[in-house]
Amino acid sequence: MKTIGLLGGMSWESTAVYYQIANQLVRERMGGLNSANILLDSLNFAEVAKLQQADEWSQAAELLARHATRLERAGADMILICTNTMHLLYDRVRDAVGVPVLHIGDTVAAAAQDQGVHKVGLLGTAFTMEKEFFRDRIEGHGLEVIVPDPADRALVHRAIFEELAVGIISDSTRAMFRRIMGQLVAAGAQGIILGCTEIELIVGSEDCTVPVFPTAKIHIEAAVDAALGEEVSSEPQ
Repeated sequence: MKTIGLLGGMSWESTAVYYQIANQLVRERMGGLNSANILLDSLNFAEVAKLQQADEWSQAAELLARHATRLERAGADMILICTNTMHLLYDRVRDAVGVPVLHIGDTVAAAAQDQGVHKVGLLGTAFTMEKEFFRDRIEGHGLEVIVPDPADRALVHRAIFEELAVGIISDSTRAMFRRIMGQLVAAGAQGIILGCTEIELIVGSEDCTVPVFPTAKIHIEAAVDAALGEEVSSEPQ
């Protein structure tokens, strides 16, 4: 079994999901006392969020690249950036190491295609919904991406940073997510990408009438596949 390197802590609430699912999957597939070979480098999210808000993406890239290099030196055979937003810096992280860095967008696009979905609604931080890095990656696999209107994008962003990333789960916020997902479906979305790893802490398939794609779960499932020698999603052509 190969070793999975997790570049986590952004936030630790969702990084815990990565760790839990990886070990559950390995136990299911290998049985007995088997668990995943994992190296975790957990960043201080307050420092990362400060760089995001200040638009200091170059400094953030240096930070992630440095931590990714530490994972590689410690023995990671692959690296996962355990957050959608910081895939804005994917190329810088990938170029800093000599081991594969599994892109979360590739794994999610493959999951959508497997279910015959061609048009997806995207929820995430404002960075993920409004910048091109994530949408372009998904669209590179032949999918169409739509996002909520500006007012709802602001509500989703606020909920992620002020509630979900600090462990607050409320019925009113769940209802807000359900409403926005319903509007995306009404606009033609055949599936919904939960494009922030914290969002799947509050809503899931039971909250929507179309398939829901939880990015953290899909991302770590692909890593376990790779760790056990199974084929994983490739970059868009």
